[in-house]
Amino acid sequence: MKLFNTLTRKIEEFRPIKEGQVGIYSCGPTVYWNQHLGHMYAYVHWDCLVRALRFEKVAVKWVMNITDVGHMTSDEDAGEDKMEKGAKREGLSVWQIADKYISQFIDSMEALNVQQPDVLCRATQHIPEQIELIKKIEANGFAYKTATGLVFDTAKFPDYARFAKLNLKKQEAGARVAVDPGKKQPWDFLLWVTNQPEHVMKWDSPWGVGFPGWHIECTAMSVKYLGETFDIHTGGKEHIPVHHTDEIAQAYGAFGHQTANFWLHNEWLVINGEKMSKSLGNNVTVQDLIAKGFDPLAHRYLILNSHYRTGLNFTWQSLEGAQTALNRLRERAEHLKATNRSSTPADEVEFLAAVNDDLNLPKALAVAWKTNSYESLLKMDQVLGLKLDAIKETPVEIKELLAKREKLRAQGKYDQADEIRKQIEEKGFTIKDNRVGK
Repeated sequence: MKLFNTLTRKIEEFRPIKEGQVGIYSCGPTVYWNQHLGHMYAYVHWDCLVRALRFEKVAVKWVMNITDVGHMTSDEDAGEDKMEKGAKREGLSVWQIADKYISQFIDSMEALNVQQPDVLCRATQHIPEQIELIKKIEANGFAYKTATGLVFDTAKFPDYARFAKLNLKKQEAGARVAVDPGKKQPWDFLLWVTNQPEHVMKWDSPWGVGFPGWHIECTAMSVKYLGETFDIHTGGKEHIPVHHTDEIAQAYGAFGHQTANFWLHNEWLVINGEKMSKSLGNNVTVQDLIAKGFDPLAHRYLILNSHYRTGLNFTWQSLEGAQTALNRLRERAEHLKATNRSSTPADEVEFLAAVNDDLNLPKALAVAWKTNSYESLLKMDQVLGLKLDAIKETPVEIKELLAKREKLRAQGKYDQADEIRKQIEEKGFTIKDNRVGK
């Protein structure tokens, strides 16, 4: 398998640290609001990565965090904790907000057939691990105290700007300096926050009562479950300049080396050319798709038609096309099952070659379409995750339209019956009439 490594900006051959075993850490959701299609875009791709490795008999340990404290609205050190903002918005406690949106996230994952990570870890349940990690960083001379808390000294890490190719001379001081003029550098970041006594979620620490910075959470939890060095760290491209840059710095401060060998970043799903975002009010959830009558796996199919480093422009029209295509692929699977042809190894080899080429899922999907073996198609679907072996149930709405169409045909009202046919086909279903009209 070859993957694009953000560390080197190159496609490199992926070699696990331990043969036959792979540790993957994925930056998970901040559960202060619904996870929308933009978030789920990433998780479908990382799910396919995990599936592909497991398909080739690799033992994968997939770890994903749940951020339920410490993620500020600025993604840096400024602003309000997103969890507390969500609690105020809905008149709930921060703990209720977390439980509510963890449930929504898991429901979305299940609807899109994204496998549950082996470890789904909440930041608030790993405070001792974060405190111990911060102690190591401080003991190694990489931290100093200010009026806002304990801060990481990026000047002690000479390669701080390398990962994101930051031009620190052009970095604006911005809100971070205004919030904490005691910082030595404007890009130094908080490890532990102590200047917010009204913050609901807080714990005792050697630096005072407070709560952890967002970045320390991922380093602490990834190391706890995968070790000080592991194979792959994934996230969205927005994590590169701040969150993942700071994670790398923390690891250097604590251990003297980076944690992940490969860093993978996905491009964004946009809607009508604009980033899908809660703040912009254009976010769509998996639950919204279901409410509109779409099969959520149609959205998974749509995602599979994009490369993770290219992104996807979501439109309702494209989703309708994906629903139609998925239904036809299911029909093809049923047809291939009936023909009972043996597997086609050449297609399987071509499929894996596409997957192993930096997760080229659009090409892999094209190979799945051309195979003439049901057995081979199901093998491919172990990676694609479209549930092609599931029996397709005709929705009640479609059954009612079919009955109405048959009644019109029996009455000789063929023009009206054709209109019903068009409605059914627009919903992604195909009608094949036999000699008796059924």
